[in-house]
Amino acid sequence: MSAAEGPLVVGVDSSTQSTKALVVDASTGRVVASGQAPHTVSSGAGRESDPRQWWDALCQALHQCGEAAREASAVSIGGQQHGLVTLDARGEPVRPALLWNDVRSAPQAARLVEELGGAKAWAERAGSVPGPSFTVTKWAWLAENEPEAVRATTAVRLPHDYLTERLTGQGTTDRGDASGTGWWASATEEYDAEVLAQVGLDPALLPRVVRPGEVAGTVRDAHELPFAKGTLVAAGTGDNAAAALGLGLRPGTPVLSLGTSGTVYAVSRRRPADPTGTVAGFADAHGDWLPLACTLNCTQAVDRVAALLGLDRESVEPGTDVTLLPYLDGERTPALPHASGLLHGLRHDTTGGQLLQAAYDGAVHSLLGALDLVLDSDADTSVPLLLIGGGARGNAWQQTVRRLSGRAVQVPEARELVALGAAAQAAGLLTGEDPAAVARRWDTTRGPVLEAVERDEETLARISRVLSDAAPLLERGPDSD
Repeated sequence: MSAAEGPLVVGVDSSTQSTKALVVDASTGRVVASGQAPHTVSSGAGRESDPRQWWDALCQALHQCGEAAREASAVSIGGQQHGLVTLDARGEPVRPALLWNDVRSAPQAARLVEELGGAKAWAERAGSVPGPSFTVTKWAWLAENEPEAVRATTAVRLPHDYLTERLTGQGTTDRGDASGTGWWASATEEYDAEVLAQVGLDPALLPRVVRPGEVAGTVRDAHELPFAKGTLVAAGTGDNAAAALGLGLRPGTPVLSLGTSGTVYAVSRRRPADPTGTVAGFADAHGDWLPLACTLNCTQAVDRVAALLGLDRESVEPGTDVTLLPYLDGERTPALPHASGLLHGLRHDTTGGQLLQAAYDGAVHSLLGALDLVLDSDADTSVPLLLIGGGARGNAWQQTVRRLSGRAVQVPEARELVALGAAAQAAGLLTGEDPAAVARRWDTTRGPVLEAVERDEETLARISRVLSDAAPLLERGPDSD
């Protein structure tokens, strides 16, 4: 490892599938060491993980970083949003965490929206209309289905909170991740006492919300990580807010993230409140807002279609009227928690490559449908769409987004933007800078720009028609006749 120009910081991305750690030079943004370790997620009706896996994976990833991690002056954790972590009096998990893509709480979500004034009232108070991904609905599900687990719970955390607390010994969160719970009111930036009372959650069980730029704590004595005692720990945040920091986003620049889930978001200085529930009115990690729309089915769903067809993920073919809605795990945008995949327009001459292209089109259609709602009305449409995430470097994904959006598309060269955003947050503790300004200094958006092409309105309209016509079928619950 060559000598660093400035202090070293660590940024962590604890995602659904794995934990990644980067040791970064705070002066230049150069990654000097990295590590990664996997998690497991349950299959079947629910999506759950043991939080202790996340800690073990963090230990493994950091030990892979070697001596560089021991020299770090600050650390920050970015983590998957929404997950419900329940801890007992010893700080041990009561049960596996309910993850963001566990949609069993759809009935509780619908009931909570109705009980507390409807969608418009929820949007005005919380910034979002809670769906089954939101933590508040998962707590309501747990209370109905596993009351003994609720009785044993003495602390409720989000995934990144759990890891930060194991570092510092203190229960903290940040406004970005708290805004995805449903029990944090964006209008007041405080926990919502009425919502908590409605679901029977004692506010004393929740972590303190750390302000942007505030130190969450320091690394304590009893830990298994290669950090010196007293290493600064930043607030951390949810994965999308961390990626926004990692890109150094300015208001109005749209981002489309292609991961296990797909997201589209932009920074805004206006507090969002979409009564349709399409856009979640999240806070960002440095004082502004992060309106965001999320789909459950993105790269993983398209890869599954490719596997079923026995094709490489790039083996797409043009020229088809077939429509494939890849809602393999239910869907969040549109709000169809019980939906399954739907194929329409199959012919004798339809090829496997055309079916695969239809899967790409169906996934991207869902995200682009929310783009206009995510962006402020005065946003500059000539600004390139930033394409990030695991699928961003795939040619089929790039060309599908380009064709269906009609916008220029920029693909940043920087990888692991969630971990880079966390590192920028840690660096901000040392320099006093806004973490987004740190990332801009690191030039994290540098990368090729694909010029805009004419928008494929015909394909977009066809998918919209099929979605509308199939609504009764897609809305059926699992027990429907």
